[in-house]
Amino acid sequence: MDLIEDHQSQQERSEPCPGTLYIVGTPIGNLGDLSPRAKSILKNVSLIACEDTRRSGKLLKVIDSKVPLLSYHKHNFKSRQSQLLEVLETKGSIALISDAGLPGINDPGEEIVHAAKSNHFEVICIPGPCAAITALVISGLPSQRFCFEGFLPKKTSIRKKRLEDISKEQRTTVIYESPHQLISLLEDLAAVCGKERPVQIARELTKLHEETIGKTLEDAIEYFFINKPKGEFTIVLGGEKKNKEKKISESEALKKLNILIEKGERSNIAAKKVAEETGYKKKWLYSKLNKKLDK
Repeated sequence: MDLIEDHQSQQERSEPCPGTLYIVGTPIGNLGDLSPRAKSILKNVSLIACEDTRRSGKLLKVIDSKVPLLSYHKHNFKSRQSQLLEVLETKGSIALISDAGLPGINDPGEEIVHAAKSNHFEVICIPGPCAAITALVISGLPSQRFCFEGFLPKKTSIRKKRLEDISKEQRTTVIYESPHQLISLLEDLAAVCGKERPVQIARELTKLHEETIGKTLEDAIEYFFINKPKGEFTIVLGGEKKNKEKKISESEALKKLNILIEKGERSNIAAKKVAEETGYKKKWLYSKLNKKLDK
């Protein structure tokens, strides 16, 4: 089926369908990004579940939607779940929207989707803008394989472990952060990843003053010390290089290994230290050492 035929078949299917939950992507800045299908759904469903009724109310006023709103956010999603399922049970239709972007990513949207599908209701996504994907594709960093972290945990012990995991991640990592915590996060990332780790930081995506800042974590930190962070930020962090560049020859690396052992360092610890410093694999260094001992 080609694109035109598919479009015609979609038009034949009257939407919104009864007993259906629609996950609707809304603009992250530019109102022109709201698709005609999304607009139609938001004007014709039985109910719209949203994070902030006041903020979403402004969008609905622009598109002249009279559909009632119900708040659905991280503080009340458990109590709201039964209400939303009841609407679906009575053959009503629901549109779930977030303050901006595509619901279900880093918000409680996944909870109602899981509940709806568990109760055999249909769930349909009306694709739309997403800050994480938008920032990733304009970053210039590898995008074939990437991971999404959202906002990092605030609890110190969990946050520390998460930062360590990110520092070892070879895929590009996408992180969200508020303006008040941005510099602190960049400093934490620099401490575990190194100041030279590549990064692109996007702000005001799709808006008039959209910009990306970066090249390295060090560059970004210097920039935001001078320019106070404003707006919501999407951080696209380059992954750890699989193999560090070998800066010295094999014989020099083995010489370093022997010096450490002569000073009393245990052979496996010495091999680990030289591997981290030179880029040679610990296993290879250790095997060379064992061969020498066998002789």
